[in-house]
Amino acid sequence: QVQLVESGGGLVQAGGSLRLSCAASGLTFGTYAMGWFRQAPGKEREFVASINRSGGSTSYADSVKGRFTMSRDNAKNSVYLQMASLAPEDTAVYYCAAQQVVLAGAVPPISSLSYAHWGQGTQVTVSS
Repeated sequence: QVQLVESGGGLVQAGGSLRLSCAASGLTFGTYAMGWFRQAPGKEREFVASINRSGGSTSYADSVKGRFTMSRDNAKNSVYLQMASLAPEDTAVYYCAAQQVVLAGAVPPISSLSYAHWGQGTQVTVSS
């Protein structure tokens, strides 16, 4: 019943920006930590960013820190990933993930193993 649908991916030139969206349904959205992960061809799925239930705490992979910003809008059951200064190394399928948590203020998990629900992914391609 839980469904996560990513959108906003596409082709962008190096140095450009994209905003990914993830719309959630079938869950009490405000009780879930949310994460973004990505997987490039031939690579393992990699943590990108996560956010706690309220949006007051975020975590970022070192590779995207300072360039990407994750946010959420609980009224819209959505999370976002604003990506700037994109580089070819950012090319990957980006996945949205959700994990219900008990503590509202808990630090959002960064391990893919911590997330129970996943979207289908959206392709981001950065050309040089």
